Amino acid sequence: MTTTSTNSGRPKARTTGEGGNRRRGKGSPALASERREHLVKLAAELFAEKGFQATTVRNIAEEAGILSGSLYHHFDSKESIVDEILSGFFQEIMSAYRGVLDQGLDPRETIAGLVRIAFGTLEPHRAAITVMQNDWNYLKGMERFAYLTKSEDEVEKMWVDTIKDGQKDGLFRDDIDPKLTYRMIRDTVWVAVRWFKPGGRLNSKGLAEHYLKVMFDGINTH
Repeated sequence: MTTTSTNSGRPKARTTGEGGNRRRGKGSPALASERREHLVKLAAELFAEKGFQATTVRNIAEEAGILSGSLYHHFDSKESIVDEILSGFFQEIMSAYRGVLDQGLDPRETIAGLVRIAFGTLEPHRAAITVMQNDWNYLKGMERFAYLTKSEDEVEKMWVDTIKDGQKDGLFRDDIDPKLTYRMIRDTVWVAVRWFKPGGRLNSKGLAEHYLKVMFDGINTH
C-alpha cells in the first residue's frame, strides 16, 4: 500500500503546555514526536465529532491550546493529519487481515477471524472509520489519497476470495454474490461505530461474536 505519511499507530494523550513542550522538544525528538501524536489524537476526535470538512486548523489549535501557527510546526495542513490517521488505520488492519489469511484456516474460520479484527478496530480507530464513512468521496478525489481506493480494493479481494473459496468447499451457499456479501458485511460492521459505546453491555469482542452468530446461524430456530 502506498501512503504519504510516515507515522502510524495509536496517538497517546499529552497534557503538558505548549510553551514547555516547544522549548524541551527542540532537543528531544521523542518529546516532539509525542507532541505530534497528541495533536493527531485531538484532531481525530474533532474529525469524528464535527466531520473532516467542517473542522478547521483553528479548531484543532484551539483544542490543543495553541496558536494556529504553532500547529504548522508539526503539520502543513489538516489533510496531512487525516492522512496520518487513515494510513495508520489501513496499515494496521491490512497487516492483521494478512495474518489471518496466512494461518491457512478453512474459509469459515478465516471469515470469522476477519470479522473479529474489523470489530476490534471500532474503538481504537473510531475517528478513521468515521472519516471514511463521512468524507470518503471527498478525500479519494485528492491525489495524495489515491491509496484509499487501492487499499479498499485489496481488502475487498481478501474477503471476496475467501467467500469464493468457501463456496467451492461447500461451506457457503453458492447462490450468494461474493462481492455483494462482502460489502454488506463491511457496511454492517463500520456503521456500528455510530452507536457502539465502549464500556457498554458488550465490548468489541462480544459484539463480534454476536454478529458471527447471526451471520452464520441466522435468527430462525433450527
